[in-house]
Amino acid sequence: MRNRTIDRRQFIRRAASTAVGAVGFPYVVSSSALGNAGSVAASERIVVGCVGVGPQGTGVMQNFLGQKDAQVVAICDVKSTRRDEVRKIVNDHYKSAGCTAYKDFREMTARDDIDVILSATCDHWHVLTALAAVQSGKDVYLEKPMGLSVEQDQALRAAVHRHGRIFQFGTQQRSERNFRFACELALNGRLGKLHTINVWSPGSSQGGDPAPVPVPEWLDYEMWLGPAPFTPYTKDRCSNALWWFISDYAVGFIAGWGIHPIDIAFWGGGKLVTTPLTVEGKGTWPTQGICDTAMNWNVVLKYDSGLTMNFTGWPCPQEWRDRYGRTDSHGTAFEGSDGWVHVDRAGINANPKELLATEFGPNDVRLPESGNHVRNLLDCVKTRSKPVAHIDDAVQGDIICQISDIAIRLEQKLKWDPKKEQFVDNDDANRRLKRAMRAPWKL
Repeated sequence: MRNRTIDRRQFIRRAASTAVGAVGFPYVVSSSALGNAGSVAASERIVVGCVGVGPQGTGVMQNFLGQKDAQVVAICDVKSTRRDEVRKIVNDHYKSAGCTAYKDFREMTARDDIDVILSATCDHWHVLTALAAVQSGKDVYLEKPMGLSVEQDQALRAAVHRHGRIFQFGTQQRSERNFRFACELALNGRLGKLHTINVWSPGSSQGGDPAPVPVPEWLDYEMWLGPAPFTPYTKDRCSNALWWFISDYAVGFIAGWGIHPIDIAFWGGGKLVTTPLTVEGKGTWPTQGICDTAMNWNVVLKYDSGLTMNFTGWPCPQEWRDRYGRTDSHGTAFEGSDGWVHVDRAGINANPKELLATEFGPNDVRLPESGNHVRNLLDCVKTRSKPVAHIDDAVQGDIICQISDIAIRLEQKLKWDPKKEQFVDNDDANRRLKRAMRAPWKL
């Protein structure tokens, strides 16, 4: 936490006597807020604000609600229906009326009493909301993917380091034992020489009626668009069923879902995935509606280290399904000279099966252990240590998704320099590493 303990104690004393918060909004203090009934004293709590409280944001917020040393005091959303509904969830949880609802995230990030911002907005708002949080001295839990361009990722990384903030990326598979174990098998040579990583995820969808319709009263459409180009409102454009697949607001599931198995591939690939590489592939594109991100893709990344990464959308090749014996709509499989291990959210399997009984010794490479992504962040906020899904790894994983999308759009074989973070001798590809923002929004 930042050095704000005394200020927050004073805030609670003032609130208890006046029932009005120090920042000028109504605040009803419950006995649990004062540290009674076996709870953590308010002066010792990590105070949380949540921007973007759709289904995913609300789910992560409820994880924060379940942590005794955290307190959610504010939520923000451009949809009034969500603001009202989620504010009630928070107030019911604490049995108080202390949660403030905002429409503009900047009002929330300006508060001095908040330690952590959870951002689970639509993708085109991820970096801007996280930047506002970091620049105001707050730590961040950011839902994936990161940005709509490599430039946005780089800007956020620079700000996190410059301001000394704690950053947790929403690639929560790093907080599950099976994924960590699979990566450790690869990193410690238990598979022999690692030569291939196969990665797959759900693909994007198409559809959406292009006919303009009136903006519903409960939506601030101008604020929802924000940095995205202005487009007349259409039915379901802002719904969770559609916006993922419109390039003004997202890169599509090649990043929005693909970052999960890609992140595990990067985590377990170690030094083999840090060398220069070539990337090429093709995508399948929508033929109707307003969606325009790749519905499926087949990308091959060949690293100078000798490793090959194959990245595709679902369904994955039948050969992989036959080989691994059990595949879901997503997964990461590490292939070595002496065996393979395949992991997804349904479980883990390997060949030879004895690999699953591996016990690591004191001289083996061990990855950070986390059993809960939010809990890991809160612990790191207190100790000022690096979370399991820290900013540097987050950017590198996100970049793999970004350059894969660029490669299938150009249908060219591209050479990527990971040190300079740009393509080699390809101006057209490098221009796609940036994305214009609609005024007045900017990085």
